[in-house]
Amino acid sequence: MGRTNMTYRDLLRAMESRWQEYRRALRHADQVVFDRLFEYARAHADASGLQNHRFVEIPALISMLIEQQKQLEDLEDRLDHIEDDLNDWG
Repeated sequence: MGRTNMTYRDLLRAMESRWQEYRRALRHADQVVFDRLFEYARAHADASGLQNHRFVEIPALISMLIEQQKQLEDLEDRLDHIEDDLNDWG
């Protein structure tokens, strides 16, 4: 039988598994954040799989950064609207 290549999702699961000891050493609140970062990576698994990068960590980290950047931009937009509303009162 021929060898089959692991999918990106398989590689990501293996990466997350390798980090479980580190995760267990984190405080509970940080474990929740750690888990969320891997959720971000899974959210972009289709695009990351197309990248076919030699190291699974690179597309995983880029996916995490994309999601964090989206959150930052959302917060900036919300803050701008709040500031505009406050300026309209003055």
